Amino acid sequence: MSTAILTGPPVPGSQLGPDLLALGFDVQQAFLPDDLPRLLAEVPAGERVALVDPRFLGHVHALRLALTDPRFPAASVSGALTVQAEARPALTRALAGGTQAPAAQVGTASVLADDIAAAIEADGVAVHHPELGSLVATVPADDVAAVEAARAIAAVDDEFVRLRNAVKSRDGFFTTHFISPYSRYIARWCARRGLTPNQVTTASLITALIAAGCAATGTRGGYVAAGVLLILSFVLDCTDGQLARYSLQYSTMGAWLDATFDRAKEYAYYAGLALGAARGGDDVWALALGAMVLQTCRHVVDFSFNEANHDASANTSPTAALSDKLDSVGWTVWVRRMIVLPIGERWAMIAVLTAVTTPRIVFYALLIGCAFAACYTTAGRVLRSLTRRATRTDRAALALAELADSGPVAQLVAARAPRIPGPPVVAAVGAAALVAAALTQPVGSRQMIVAAVFYAVLSGLAVARPLKGALDWLVPPLFRVAEYCTVLILAARSDVNGALPAAFGLVSAVAYHHYDTVYRIKGGSGAPPKWLVRLIGGHEGRTLAVTVLAAVLATRDADFTLALTALAAAIALVVLVESIRFWVSSGAPAVHDEGETA
Repeated sequence: MSTAILTGPPVPGSQLGPDLLALGFDVQQAFLPDDLPRLLAEVPAGERVALVDPRFLGHVHALRLALTDPRFPAASVSGALTVQAEARPALTRALAGGTQAPAAQVGTASVLADDIAAAIEADGVAVHHPELGSLVATVPADDVAAVEAARAIAAVDDEFVRLRNAVKSRDGFFTTHFISPYSRYIARWCARRGLTPNQVTTASLITALIAAGCAATGTRGGYVAAGVLLILSFVLDCTDGQLARYSLQYSTMGAWLDATFDRAKEYAYYAGLALGAARGGDDVWALALGAMVLQTCRHVVDFSFNEANHDASANTSPTAALSDKLDSVGWTVWVRRMIVLPIGERWAMIAVLTAVTTPRIVFYALLIGCAFAACYTTAGRVLRSLTRRATRTDRAALALAELADSGPVAQLVAARAPRIPGPPVVAAVGAAALVAAALTQPVGSRQMIVAAVFYAVLSGLAVARPLKGALDWLVPPLFRVAEYCTVLILAARSDVNGALPAAFGLVSAVAYHHYDTVYRIKGGSGAPPKWLVRLIGGHEGRTLAVTVLAAVLATRDADFTLALTALAAAIALVVLVESIRFWVSSGAPAVHDEGETA
Protein backbone atom coordinates (compact mmCIF):
# COMPACT_ATOMS: atom_id res chain seq x y z
CA MET A 1 0.00 0.00 0.00
CA SER A 2 1.22 3.51 -0.83
CA THR A 3 0.22 6.62 1.07
CA ALA A 4 -1.29 9.80 -0.35
CA ILE A 5 -1.39 12.91 1.83
CA LEU A 6 -3.94 15.60 0.95
CA THR A 7 -2.19 18.91 1.59
CA GLY A 8 -5.12 20.86 2.99
CA PRO A 9 -8.71 20.67 4.20
CA PRO A 10 -11.08 18.45 2.21
CA VAL A 11 -13.14 19.98 -0.58
CA PRO A 12 -16.87 19.21 -0.31
CA GLY A 13 -18.11 16.92 -3.08
CA SER A 14 -14.62 16.04 -4.30
CA GLN A 15 -14.04 12.50 -5.64
CA LEU A 16 -10.31 12.82 -5.11
CA GLY A 17 -10.25 10.57 -2.03
CA PRO A 18 -12.08 7.66 -3.69
CA ASP A 19 -9.96 8.07 -6.83
CA LEU A 20 -6.76 7.80 -4.79
CA LEU A 21 -8.10 4.75 -2.95
CA ALA A 22 -8.90 3.14 -6.31
CA LEU A 23 -5.29 3.78 -7.37
CA GLY A 24 -4.04 1.86 -4.34
CA PHE A 25 -3.27 4.71 -1.94
CA ASP A 26 -4.03 4.96 1.76
CA VAL A 27 -5.34 8.53 2.05
CA GLN A 28 -4.24 10.81 4.91
CA GLN A 29 -5.26 14.44 5.51
CA ALA A 30 -2.86 17.27 6.40
CA PHE A 31 -5.06 20.16 7.40
CA LEU A 32 -2.05 22.47 7.82
CA PRO A 33 1.38 22.46 6.15
CA ASP A 34 2.93 21.88 9.56
CA ASP A 35 1.18 18.50 9.68
CA LEU A 36 3.10 17.24 6.65
CA PRO A 37 6.43 16.34 8.33
CA ARG A 38 4.64 14.35 11.02
CA LEU A 39 2.45 12.44 8.56
CA LEU A 40 5.44 11.79 6.32
CA ALA A 41 7.43 10.39 9.24
CA GLU A 42 4.62 7.91 9.90
CA VAL A 43 4.93 6.46 6.38
CA PRO A 44 7.42 3.52 6.27
CA ALA A 45 10.75 4.56 4.74
CA GLY A 46 10.56 2.14 1.82
CA GLU A 47 7.04 3.15 0.80
CA ARG A 48 5.89 5.48 -1.96
CA VAL A 49 4.29 8.69 -0.74
CA ALA A 50 2.18 11.17 -2.71
CA LEU A 51 1.25 14.77 -1.93
CA VAL A 52 -1.98 15.90 -3.59
CA ASP A 53 -3.74 19.23 -3.42
CA PRO A 54 -7.36 18.59 -2.32
CA ARG A 55 -8.53 21.14 -4.92
CA PHE A 56 -7.09 18.99 -7.71
CA LEU A 57 -9.32 18.52 -10.75
CA GLY A 58 -8.41 16.15 -13.53
CA HIS A 59 -8.76 12.77 -15.11
CA VAL A 60 -8.08 9.70 -13.03
CA HIS A 61 -5.60 8.52 -15.64
CA ALA A 62 -3.65 11.77 -15.24
CA LEU A 63 -3.30 10.95 -11.55
CA ARG A 64 -2.37 7.38 -12.41
CA LEU A 65 0.41 8.55 -14.74
CA ALA A 66 1.76 10.94 -12.13
CA LEU A 67 1.46 8.82 -9.02
CA THR A 68 1.76 5.12 -9.88
CA ASP A 69 4.50 4.75 -12.51
CA PRO A 70 7.28 2.81 -10.71
CA ARG A 71 10.09 3.77 -13.11
CA PHE A 72 10.83 7.22 -11.71
CA PRO A 73 12.06 8.33 -8.26
CA ALA A 74 9.65 11.26 -8.38
CA ALA A 75 6.87 12.40 -10.71
CA SER A 76 4.56 15.35 -10.78
CA VAL A 77 1.61 16.98 -12.51
CA SER A 78 -0.08 20.17 -11.44
CA GLY A 79 -1.35 19.61 -7.92
CA ALA A 80 0.09 16.13 -7.39
CA LEU A 81 3.54 14.79 -6.56
CA THR A 82 4.77 11.27 -5.87
CA VAL A 83 8.09 10.33 -4.34
CA GLN A 84 9.62 6.87 -4.06
CA ALA A 85 12.02 5.66 -1.38
CA GLU A 86 15.20 6.94 -3.05
CA ALA A 87 13.82 10.50 -3.21
CA ARG A 88 12.31 10.56 0.28
CA PRO A 89 15.35 12.34 1.85
CA ALA A 90 14.95 15.24 -0.59
CA LEU A 91 11.24 15.44 0.26
CA THR A 92 12.06 15.51 3.96
CA ARG A 93 14.59 18.33 3.40
CA ALA A 94 12.07 20.30 1.36
CA LEU A 95 9.45 20.04 4.08
CA ALA A 96 12.01 21.03 6.69
CA GLY A 97 13.12 24.01 4.64
CA GLY A 98 16.59 22.50 4.26
CA THR A 99 16.97 23.35 0.56
CA GLN A 100 17.47 26.67 -1.13
CA ALA A 101 14.75 28.47 -3.06
CA PRO A 102 12.24 27.54 -4.24
CA ALA A 103 12.06 25.32 -1.17
CA ALA A 104 11.56 28.42 0.95
CA GLN A 105 8.20 28.84 -0.72
CA VAL A 106 6.91 25.60 0.79
CA GLY A 107 3.84 26.23 2.85
CA THR A 108 3.01 29.58 1.28
CA ALA A 109 0.22 30.43 -1.12
CA SER A 110 0.07 28.77 -4.57
CA VAL A 111 0.01 25.01 -4.98
CA LEU A 112 1.98 23.31 -2.22
CA ALA A 113 2.59 20.06 -4.10
CA ASP A 114 4.02 22.01 -7.04
CA ASP A 115 6.27 24.06 -4.76
CA ILE A 116 7.64 20.91 -3.15
CA ALA A 117 8.17 19.30 -6.56
CA ALA A 118 10.23 22.34 -7.59
CA ALA A 119 12.16 22.14 -4.31
CA ILE A 120 13.19 18.51 -4.63
CA GLU A 121 14.06 19.08 -8.29
CA ALA A 122 16.34 21.92 -7.20
CA ASP A 123 17.81 19.47 -4.69
CA GLY A 124 19.00 17.24 -7.52
CA VAL A 125 16.14 14.75 -7.85
CA ALA A 126 14.97 14.09 -11.40
CA VAL A 127 11.24 14.73 -11.32
CA HIS A 128 9.31 13.10 -14.17
CA HIS A 129 6.55 15.20 -15.72
CA PRO A 130 4.36 12.83 -17.77
CA GLU A 131 3.00 13.95 -21.12
CA LEU A 132 -0.74 14.29 -20.56
CA GLY A 133 -1.86 15.25 -24.07
CA SER A 134 -5.59 15.85 -23.90
CA LEU A 135 -5.85 14.73 -20.27
CA VAL A 136 -6.52 17.37 -17.62
CA ALA A 137 -4.62 17.88 -14.37
CA THR A 138 -4.99 21.27 -12.71
CA VAL A 139 -5.65 23.14 -9.50
CA PRO A 140 -8.15 25.86 -10.48
CA ALA A 141 -7.50 29.29 -9.03
CA ASP A 142 -11.18 30.25 -8.80
CA ASP A 143 -14.70 29.06 -9.56
CA VAL A 144 -14.52 30.14 -13.20
CA ALA A 145 -11.35 28.09 -13.73
CA ALA A 146 -13.00 25.17 -11.95
CA VAL A 147 -15.96 25.24 -14.32
CA GLU A 148 -13.65 25.38 -17.34
CA ALA A 149 -11.63 22.46 -15.98
CA ALA A 150 -14.80 20.43 -15.43
CA ARG A 151 -15.84 21.05 -19.04
CA ALA A 152 -12.41 20.00 -20.29
CA ILE A 153 -12.59 16.84 -18.22
CA ALA A 154 -16.03 15.97 -19.56
CA ALA A 155 -14.87 16.53 -23.14
CA VAL A 156 -12.20 13.83 -23.00
CA ASP A 157 -12.75 10.13 -22.34
CA ASP A 158 -9.73 9.20 -20.26
CA GLU A 159 -10.38 5.47 -20.76
CA PHE A 160 -10.09 5.98 -24.52
CA VAL A 161 -6.82 7.87 -23.98
CA ARG A 162 -5.58 5.15 -21.65
CA LEU A 163 -6.29 2.45 -24.24
CA ARG A 164 -4.71 4.47 -27.03
CA ASN A 165 -1.58 5.13 -24.99
CA ALA A 166 -1.26 1.45 -24.16
CA VAL A 167 -0.09 0.92 -27.75
CA LYS A 168 3.45 1.80 -28.79
CA SER A 169 3.62 5.09 -30.61
CA ARG A 170 6.11 3.60 -33.08
CA ASP A 171 5.43 0.09 -34.28
CA GLY A 172 5.43 -1.97 -37.45
CA PHE A 173 2.63 -1.99 -40.02
CA PHE A 174 1.42 -5.51 -39.23
CA THR A 175 1.42 -4.90 -35.48
CA THR A 176 -0.27 -1.50 -35.77
CA HIS A 177 -3.05 -2.52 -38.16
CA PHE A 178 -3.59 -6.24 -37.51
CA ILE A 179 -2.73 -6.81 -33.84
CA SER A 180 -3.02 -3.67 -31.72
CA PRO A 181 -6.63 -2.80 -32.69
CA TYR A 182 -7.83 -5.74 -30.58
CA SER A 183 -4.85 -6.71 -28.38
CA ARG A 184 -5.30 -3.50 -26.38
CA TYR A 185 -8.73 -4.75 -25.34
CA ILE A 186 -7.20 -8.07 -24.33
CA ALA A 187 -4.75 -6.06 -22.22
CA ARG A 188 -7.64 -4.25 -20.52
CA TRP A 189 -9.43 -7.56 -19.95
CA CYS A 190 -6.27 -8.90 -18.30
CA ALA A 191 -5.90 -5.78 -16.14
CA ARG A 192 -9.47 -6.01 -14.87
CA ARG A 193 -8.88 -9.62 -13.84
CA GLY A 194 -5.68 -8.90 -11.99
CA LEU A 195 -3.33 -10.56 -14.46
CA THR A 196 0.20 -9.16 -14.62
CA PRO A 197 2.38 -8.45 -17.66
CA ASN A 198 4.83 -11.12 -16.48
CA GLN A 199 2.08 -13.73 -16.55
CA VAL A 200 1.12 -12.74 -20.09
CA THR A 201 4.79 -12.75 -21.13
CA THR A 202 5.17 -16.25 -19.74
CA ALA A 203 2.01 -17.36 -21.54
CA SER A 204 3.45 -15.99 -24.78
CA LEU A 205 6.66 -17.97 -24.24
CA ILE A 206 4.78 -21.19 -23.47
CA THR A 207 2.60 -20.71 -26.56
CA ALA A 208 5.66 -20.20 -28.75
CA LEU A 209 7.36 -23.29 -27.30
CA ILE A 210 4.23 -25.33 -28.01
CA ALA A 211 4.30 -23.92 -31.56
CA ALA A 212 7.92 -25.03 -31.87
CA GLY A 213 6.89 -28.48 -30.63
CA CYS A 214 4.14 -28.66 -33.24
CA ALA A 215 6.62 -27.65 -35.96
CA ALA A 216 8.99 -30.37 -34.73
CA THR A 217 6.38 -33.06 -35.56
CA GLY A 218 7.18 -32.60 -39.25
CA THR A 219 3.53 -33.11 -40.28
CA ARG A 220 1.33 -30.75 -42.26
CA GLY A 221 -1.15 -30.59 -39.38
CA GLY A 222 1.71 -29.77 -37.02
CA TYR A 223 2.95 -27.01 -39.31
CA VAL A 224 -0.53 -25.45 -39.55
CA ALA A 225 -0.96 -25.58 -35.78
CA ALA A 226 2.53 -24.11 -35.35
CA GLY A 227 1.70 -21.15 -37.60
CA VAL A 228 -1.53 -20.41 -35.73
CA LEU A 229 0.13 -20.70 -32.34
CA LEU A 230 3.03 -18.48 -33.42
CA ILE A 231 0.59 -15.70 -34.30
CA LEU A 232 -1.21 -16.23 -30.99
CA SER A 233 2.13 -15.99 -29.19
CA PHE A 234 2.81 -12.70 -30.96
CA VAL A 235 -0.61 -11.36 -29.95
CA LEU A 236 0.25 -12.16 -26.34
CA ASP A 237 3.68 -10.63 -26.84
CA CYS A 238 2.02 -7.36 -27.85
CA THR A 239 -0.51 -7.68 -25.05
CA ASP A 240 2.06 -7.88 -22.25
CA GLY A 241 3.60 -4.53 -23.12
CA GLN A 242 0.19 -2.94 -23.62
CA LEU A 243 -0.92 -4.31 -20.26
CA ALA A 244 2.19 -2.82 -18.64
CA ARG A 245 1.47 0.58 -20.19
CA TYR A 246 -2.27 0.38 -19.51
CA SER A 247 -1.86 -0.44 -15.83
CA LEU A 248 1.66 1.01 -15.35
CA GLN A 249 2.87 -2.34 -14.06
CA TYR A 250 6.50 -1.91 -14.97
CA SER A 251 9.03 -4.08 -13.17
CA THR A 252 12.64 -5.13 -13.36
CA MET A 253 11.66 -8.77 -13.75
CA GLY A 254 9.23 -7.82 -16.50
CA ALA A 255 11.94 -5.88 -18.30
CA TRP A 256 14.25 -8.88 -18.22
CA LEU A 257 11.57 -11.32 -19.36
CA ASP A 258 10.43 -9.06 -22.19
CA ALA A 259 14.01 -8.37 -23.30
CA THR A 260 14.97 -12.04 -23.54
CA PHE A 261 11.83 -14.03 -24.28
CA ASP A 262 11.28 -12.62 -27.79
CA ARG A 263 14.60 -13.99 -28.95
CA ALA A 264 14.13 -17.25 -27.04
CA LYS A 265 10.75 -17.78 -28.71
CA GLU A 266 11.97 -17.03 -32.21
CA TYR A 267 15.11 -19.14 -31.99
CA ALA A 268 13.30 -22.04 -30.32
CA TYR A 269 10.88 -21.94 -33.23
CA TYR A 270 13.79 -22.12 -35.68
CA ALA A 271 14.98 -25.24 -33.86
CA GLY A 272 11.47 -26.72 -34.02
CA LEU A 273 11.35 -26.17 -37.77
CA ALA A 274 14.76 -27.79 -38.19
CA LEU A 275 13.68 -30.81 -36.15
CA GLY A 276 10.46 -31.10 -38.17
CA ALA A 277 12.38 -30.93 -41.43
CA ALA A 278 14.76 -33.63 -40.19
CA ARG A 279 11.79 -35.93 -39.56
CA GLY A 280 10.94 -35.52 -43.23
CA GLY A 281 14.50 -36.25 -44.32
CA ASP A 282 15.57 -32.66 -44.98
CA ASP A 283 18.54 -31.30 -43.01
CA VAL A 284 18.09 -27.53 -42.63
CA TRP A 285 20.10 -26.99 -39.43
CA ALA A 286 22.63 -24.88 -41.30
CA LEU A 287 19.82 -22.64 -42.56
CA ALA A 288 18.30 -22.41 -39.06
CA LEU A 289 21.64 -21.44 -37.56
CA GLY A 290 22.28 -19.02 -40.41
CA ALA A 291 18.93 -17.34 -39.77
CA MET A 292 19.74 -16.98 -36.08
CA VAL A 293 23.19 -15.59 -36.83
CA LEU A 294 21.82 -13.07 -39.32
CA GLN A 295 19.03 -11.92 -37.02
CA THR A 296 21.34 -11.55 -34.02
CA CYS A 297 23.91 -9.61 -36.03
CA ARG A 298 21.14 -7.29 -37.24
CA HIS A 299 20.27 -6.50 -33.66
CA VAL A 300 23.89 -5.87 -32.73
CA VAL A 301 24.11 -3.35 -35.58
CA ASP A 302 21.02 -1.59 -34.20
CA PHE A 303 22.27 -1.56 -30.63
CA SER A 304 25.82 -0.47 -31.47
CA PHE A 305 24.72 2.36 -33.74
CA ASN A 306 22.22 3.66 -31.18
CA GLU A 307 24.67 3.46 -28.28
CA ALA A 308 27.33 5.28 -30.29
CA ASN A 309 25.08 8.17 -31.30
CA HIS A 310 22.16 8.72 -28.97
CA ASP A 311 24.04 11.09 -26.62
CA ALA A 312 26.51 12.52 -29.13
CA SER A 313 26.77 16.31 -29.32
CA ALA A 314 26.41 18.24 -32.58
CA ASN A 315 24.64 15.13 -33.80
CA THR A 316 23.32 16.15 -37.22
CA SER A 317 23.64 14.87 -40.78
CA PRO A 318 21.99 15.50 -44.16
CA THR A 319 20.93 11.86 -44.28
CA ALA A 320 19.14 12.13 -40.94
CA ALA A 321 17.49 15.37 -42.08
CA LEU A 322 16.24 13.61 -45.23
CA SER A 323 14.86 10.77 -43.12
CA ASP A 324 13.02 13.26 -40.91
CA LYS A 325 11.61 14.94 -44.02
CA LEU A 326 10.38 11.59 -45.35
CA ASP A 327 8.63 10.99 -42.02
CA SER A 328 6.26 13.80 -42.95
CA VAL A 329 5.04 11.72 -45.90
CA GLY A 330 2.88 9.08 -44.26
CA TRP A 331 3.22 6.20 -46.72
CA THR A 332 7.02 6.36 -46.70
CA VAL A 333 7.04 5.77 -42.95
CA TRP A 334 5.16 2.49 -43.29
CA VAL A 335 7.21 1.34 -46.28
CA ARG A 336 10.48 1.96 -44.46
CA ARG A 337 9.20 0.19 -41.37
CA MET A 338 8.05 -2.83 -43.35
CA ILE A 339 11.15 -3.35 -45.49
CA VAL A 340 13.33 -3.81 -42.41
CA LEU A 341 11.18 -6.86 -41.61
CA PRO A 342 10.38 -6.02 -37.97
CA ILE A 343 9.15 -8.68 -35.60
CA GLY A 344 5.47 -8.42 -36.57
CA GLU A 345 6.04 -8.76 -40.29
CA ARG A 346 8.71 -11.39 -39.73
CA TRP A 347 6.59 -13.60 -37.48
CA ALA A 348 3.57 -13.25 -39.77
CA MET A 349 5.69 -14.35 -42.74
CA ILE A 350 7.14 -17.28 -40.78
CA ALA A 351 3.70 -18.38 -39.56
CA VAL A 352 2.05 -18.28 -43.00
CA LEU A 353 4.94 -19.99 -44.78
CA THR A 354 5.13 -22.67 -42.08
CA ALA A 355 1.48 -23.50 -42.58
CA VAL A 356 1.54 -23.69 -46.39
CA THR A 357 5.13 -24.57 -47.40
CA THR A 358 8.16 -26.38 -45.99
CA PRO A 359 10.79 -25.43 -43.37
CA ARG A 360 13.40 -25.04 -46.10
CA ILE A 361 11.28 -22.45 -47.90
CA VAL A 362 10.61 -20.69 -44.58
CA PHE A 363 14.33 -20.33 -43.95
CA TYR A 364 15.09 -19.28 -47.52
CA ALA A 365 12.50 -16.51 -47.27
CA LEU A 366 13.74 -15.53 -43.84
CA LEU A 367 17.37 -15.36 -44.93
CA ILE A 368 16.59 -13.37 -48.07
CA GLY A 369 14.29 -10.94 -46.26
CA CYS A 370 16.58 -10.42 -43.28
CA ALA A 371 19.66 -10.10 -45.51
CA PHE A 372 17.97 -7.35 -47.52
CA ALA A 373 16.83 -5.62 -44.33
CA ALA A 374 20.33 -5.89 -42.84
CA CYS A 375 21.92 -4.39 -45.96
CA TYR A 376 19.35 -1.59 -46.07
CA THR A 377 19.67 -0.58 -42.43
CA THR A 378 23.43 -1.00 -42.21
CA ALA A 379 24.05 0.97 -45.41
CA GLY A 380 21.80 3.76 -44.18
CA ARG A 381 23.60 3.92 -40.84
CA VAL A 382 27.01 3.90 -42.47
CA LEU A 383 25.90 6.77 -44.71
CA ARG A 384 24.55 8.68 -41.73
CA SER A 385 27.78 8.14 -39.83
CA LEU A 386 29.95 9.33 -42.71
CA THR A 387 27.87 12.50 -43.22
CA ARG A 388 27.26 13.18 -39.53
CA ARG A 389 28.98 15.88 -37.57
CA ALA A 390 29.10 14.45 -34.08
CA THR A 391 31.29 14.39 -31.02
CA ARG A 392 30.87 11.05 -29.33
CA THR A 393 31.09 10.70 -25.58
CA ASP A 394 33.22 8.62 -23.25
CA ARG A 395 30.05 6.83 -22.20
CA ALA A 396 29.39 5.79 -25.79
CA ALA A 397 32.99 4.58 -26.21
CA LEU A 398 32.68 2.52 -23.01
CA ALA A 399 29.37 1.03 -24.19
CA LEU A 400 30.93 -0.03 -27.51
CA ALA A 401 33.91 -1.55 -25.69
CA GLU A 402 31.52 -3.52 -23.49
CA LEU A 403 29.50 -4.64 -26.50
CA ALA A 404 32.73 -5.84 -28.10
CA ASP A 405 32.89 -8.61 -25.43
CA SER A 406 36.69 -8.82 -25.54
CA GLY A 407 38.23 -11.70 -23.61
CA PRO A 408 41.66 -12.16 -21.97
CA VAL A 409 43.61 -12.49 -25.23
CA ALA A 410 42.17 -9.36 -26.81
CA GLN A 411 42.51 -7.42 -23.57
CA LEU A 412 46.17 -8.42 -23.26
CA VAL A 413 46.88 -7.31 -26.82
CA ALA A 414 44.94 -4.07 -26.32
CA ALA A 415 46.92 -3.25 -23.17
CA ARG A 416 50.34 -3.74 -24.77
CA ALA A 417 49.87 -2.99 -28.47
CA PRO A 418 50.16 0.43 -30.11
CA ARG A 419 46.93 2.32 -30.69
CA ILE A 420 46.67 2.15 -34.45
CA PRO A 421 43.95 4.11 -36.29
CA GLY A 422 40.92 2.63 -38.00
CA PRO A 423 39.41 0.14 -35.50
CA PRO A 424 36.61 -0.95 -37.88
CA VAL A 425 39.13 -1.64 -40.66
CA VAL A 426 41.28 -3.70 -38.30
CA ALA A 427 38.23 -5.63 -37.05
CA ALA A 428 37.00 -6.15 -40.62
CA VAL A 429 40.38 -7.51 -41.76
CA GLY A 430 40.51 -9.95 -38.86
CA ALA A 431 36.90 -11.08 -39.34
CA ALA A 432 37.33 -11.49 -43.11
CA ALA A 433 40.52 -13.48 -42.72
CA LEU A 434 38.93 -15.78 -40.16
CA VAL A 435 35.73 -16.41 -42.13
CA ALA A 436 37.68 -16.89 -45.37
CA ALA A 437 39.94 -19.46 -43.71
CA ALA A 438 36.91 -21.26 -42.28
CA LEU A 439 35.41 -21.44 -45.77
CA THR A 440 38.53 -22.48 -47.67
CA GLN A 441 40.96 -24.24 -45.35
CA PRO A 442 40.57 -27.81 -44.07
CA VAL A 443 38.67 -27.84 -40.77
CA GLY A 444 41.56 -29.37 -38.80
CA SER A 445 44.37 -27.54 -40.57
CA ARG A 446 47.15 -25.48 -39.04
CA GLN A 447 46.13 -22.59 -41.28
CA MET A 448 42.75 -22.43 -39.59
CA ILE A 449 44.32 -22.16 -36.15
CA VAL A 450 46.73 -19.49 -37.42
CA ALA A 451 43.76 -17.53 -38.79
CA ALA A 452 42.01 -17.73 -35.40
CA VAL A 453 45.14 -16.48 -33.62
CA PHE A 454 45.50 -13.70 -36.20
CA TYR A 455 41.87 -12.73 -35.58
CA ALA A 456 42.40 -12.69 -31.80
CA VAL A 457 45.40 -10.36 -32.15
CA LEU A 458 43.60 -7.99 -34.53
CA SER A 459 40.53 -7.97 -32.29
CA GLY A 460 42.75 -6.68 -29.49
CA LEU A 461 44.26 -4.01 -31.75
CA ALA A 462 40.75 -2.91 -32.75
CA VAL A 463 39.78 -2.06 -29.16
CA ALA A 464 43.15 -0.67 -28.06
CA ARG A 465 41.90 2.90 -28.46
CA PRO A 466 38.53 4.45 -27.42
CA LEU A 467 35.85 3.70 -29.99
CA LYS A 468 34.82 7.26 -30.80
CA GLY A 469 35.27 7.28 -34.59
CA ALA A 470 32.45 7.76 -37.06
CA LEU A 471 32.28 4.06 -37.93
CA ASP A 472 33.64 2.54 -34.73
CA TRP A 473 30.14 1.27 -33.89
CA LEU A 474 30.78 -1.40 -36.57
CA VAL A 475 33.39 -3.12 -34.39
CA PRO A 476 30.99 -5.16 -32.18
CA PRO A 477 28.89 -6.37 -35.15
CA LEU A 478 32.05 -7.44 -36.99
CA PHE A 479 33.11 -9.46 -33.96
CA ARG A 480 29.68 -11.12 -33.82
CA VAL A 481 29.84 -11.99 -37.52
CA ALA A 482 33.31 -13.50 -37.12
CA GLU A 483 32.47 -15.61 -34.07
CA TYR A 484 29.02 -16.85 -35.10
CA CYS A 485 29.94 -17.53 -38.73
CA THR A 486 33.07 -19.42 -37.74
CA VAL A 487 31.06 -21.73 -35.50
CA LEU A 488 28.47 -22.23 -38.25
CA ILE A 489 31.00 -22.91 -41.01
CA LEU A 490 33.21 -25.27 -38.99
CA ALA A 491 30.20 -27.27 -37.81
CA ALA A 492 28.78 -27.49 -41.34
CA ARG A 493 32.09 -28.40 -43.00
CA SER A 494 33.04 -30.97 -40.38
CA ASP A 495 30.35 -33.36 -41.67
CA VAL A 496 30.07 -34.68 -38.12
CA ASN A 497 26.63 -36.01 -37.20
CA GLY A 498 24.91 -33.65 -34.76
CA ALA A 499 27.56 -30.91 -35.03
CA LEU A 500 25.16 -28.33 -36.46
CA PRO A 501 22.46 -28.76 -33.76
CA ALA A 502 25.24 -28.54 -31.14
CA ALA A 503 26.55 -25.38 -32.83
CA PHE A 504 23.01 -24.00 -32.79
CA GLY A 505 22.97 -24.50 -29.03
CA LEU A 506 26.38 -22.89 -28.61
CA VAL A 507 25.47 -19.79 -30.61
CA SER A 508 22.17 -19.57 -28.70
CA ALA A 509 24.03 -19.51 -25.37
CA VAL A 510 26.53 -16.90 -26.58
CA ALA A 511 23.78 -14.79 -28.19
CA TYR A 512 21.89 -14.75 -24.89
CA HIS A 513 25.02 -13.38 -23.22
CA HIS A 514 25.27 -10.66 -25.86
CA TYR A 515 21.60 -9.68 -25.56
CA ASP A 516 21.98 -9.64 -21.78
CA THR A 517 24.93 -7.27 -22.17
CA VAL A 518 22.89 -4.99 -24.42
CA TYR A 519 19.98 -4.62 -22.01
CA ARG A 520 22.22 -4.02 -19.03
CA ILE A 521 23.92 -1.21 -20.93
CA LYS A 522 20.55 0.20 -22.00
CA GLY A 523 19.51 0.18 -18.34
CA GLY A 524 22.59 2.16 -17.37
CA SER A 525 24.17 -0.53 -15.18
CA GLY A 526 27.02 -1.44 -17.51
CA ALA A 527 28.07 -4.78 -18.94
CA PRO A 528 28.19 -8.09 -17.06
CA PRO A 529 31.11 -8.40 -14.62
CA LYS A 530 34.58 -8.75 -16.08
CA TRP A 531 35.11 -12.11 -14.38
CA LEU A 532 32.17 -13.51 -16.34
CA VAL A 533 33.54 -12.28 -19.68
CA ARG A 534 36.96 -13.72 -18.83
CA LEU A 535 35.49 -17.02 -17.66
CA ILE A 536 33.59 -17.61 -20.91
CA GLY A 537 36.59 -16.51 -22.96
CA GLY A 538 35.36 -13.41 -24.75
CA HIS A 539 34.53 -13.60 -28.45
CA GLU A 540 38.11 -14.27 -29.53
CA GLY A 541 38.69 -16.90 -26.82
CA ARG A 542 35.57 -18.84 -27.78
CA THR A 543 36.54 -18.64 -31.45
CA LEU A 544 39.99 -20.02 -30.66
CA ALA A 545 38.45 -22.76 -28.54
CA VAL A 546 36.04 -23.90 -31.27
CA THR A 547 38.81 -23.79 -33.86
CA VAL A 548 41.10 -25.96 -31.74
CA LEU A 549 38.27 -28.38 -30.92
CA ALA A 550 37.52 -28.71 -34.62
CA ALA A 551 41.20 -29.37 -35.39
CA VAL A 552 41.52 -32.01 -32.69
CA LEU A 553 38.12 -33.70 -32.79
CA ALA A 554 36.56 -33.17 -36.22
CA THR A 555 37.96 -36.48 -37.45
CA ARG A 556 36.65 -38.33 -34.40
CA ASP A 557 32.99 -38.03 -35.35
CA ALA A 558 30.79 -37.76 -32.25
CA ASP A 559 33.56 -36.30 -30.09
CA PHE A 560 33.28 -32.92 -31.85
CA THR A 561 29.53 -32.84 -31.27
CA LEU A 562 29.99 -33.73 -27.61
CA ALA A 563 32.64 -31.03 -27.21
CA LEU A 564 30.42 -28.35 -28.76
CA THR A 565 27.50 -29.48 -26.62
CA ALA A 566 29.60 -29.39 -23.45
CA LEU A 567 30.93 -25.93 -24.32
CA ALA A 568 27.40 -24.68 -25.01
CA ALA A 569 26.10 -26.12 -21.74
CA ALA A 570 28.95 -24.65 -19.70
CA ILE A 571 28.53 -21.17 -21.18
CA ALA A 572 24.75 -21.31 -20.83
CA LEU A 573 24.97 -22.38 -17.19
CA VAL A 574 27.42 -19.67 -16.16
CA VAL A 575 25.71 -16.91 -18.14
CA LEU A 576 22.16 -17.80 -17.07
CA VAL A 577 22.98 -18.14 -13.38
CA GLU A 578 24.73 -14.77 -13.26
CA SER A 579 22.09 -13.12 -15.43
CA ILE A 580 19.19 -14.37 -13.33
CA ARG A 581 20.98 -13.29 -10.16
CA PHE A 582 21.44 -9.81 -11.60
CA TRP A 583 17.96 -9.27 -13.03
CA VAL A 584 16.07 -10.43 -9.93
CA SER A 585 18.23 -8.26 -7.67
CA SER A 586 16.82 -5.01 -6.34
CA GLY A 587 19.56 -3.02 -8.06
CA ALA A 588 18.76 -4.15 -11.60
CA PRO A 589 17.51 -1.45 -13.99
CA ALA A 590 13.96 -1.42 -15.35
CA VAL A 591 14.49 -1.45 -19.12
CA HIS A 592 11.40 -0.68 -21.18
CA ASP A 593 12.25 -0.32 -24.81
CA GLU A 594 9.33 1.43 -26.47
CA GLY A 595 11.04 1.81 -29.82
CA GLU A 596 12.49 -1.62 -30.56
CA THR A 597 10.47 -3.30 -33.31
CA ALA A 598 12.94 -5.83 -34.66
